[in-house]
Amino acid sequence: MNLIQGLISFILHIDEHLVDIIQIFGGWSYVILFLIVFIETGVVIFPFLPGDSLLFAGGAFAALEAFNIWLLVTVFFVAAVLGDTVNYHIGRKVGMSISHDSWLGKVINQEKMKAAEKFFNTHGGKTILIARFMPFVRTFAPFVAGASRMNYQYFAFYNVVGAAFWVGICTMLGYLFGNIPIIKENFSTVLLAIIFLSVLPALIGIVKSKFSSQAVR
Repeated sequence: MNLIQGLISFILHIDEHLVDIIQIFGGWSYVILFLIVFIETGVVIFPFLPGDSLLFAGGAFAALEAFNIWLLVTVFFVAAVLGDTVNYHIGRKVGMSISHDSWLGKVINQEKMKAAEKFFNTHGGKTILIARFMPFVRTFAPFVAGASRMNYQYFAFYNVVGAAFWVGICTMLGYLFGNIPIIKENFSTVLLAIIFLSVLPALIGIVKSKFSSQAVR
């Protein structure tokens, strides 16, 4: 419970944590941000790390010249592309052969995996792009793509395009609007709104599927 509370606090107060990171690590802060994004997108057992909120907050600090905006965007972009690439190859290697009784099977949320697989099968390759804006699904989608043996060139295209859109939009929104007084004073609320908008497509999909299943009955 303390771990969950700590993670929630980290996400909702990412601006305060970034201040600490910048003050302590200076230029090495880029490496830390790279690792967070890389792990969040590349390691299927860490879908709970901040993604959208970190990009937004990073952009806001870049507007204050704590980061170079173009270097920051590059760092985020490379981390996102490499993360999905590694995740794809992990999925391709272990596939759907993970036993529910194994330690990895217990760590990976099977319900989230099934949701990602269903979303992937419905929307095909563009899922990789759409999933960039959906917490949790963002982490599981490339794993499922690899497990289902999606053509790598096809995957790589959507991986790069999706990373460019995700990093560009979230970081630049923070850069342009993150330091507007009303947004800065309600930073936690803004981050919650960003997270809500990120999961909205998944919520709509769940509602539609429930109505469809009821209609079939």
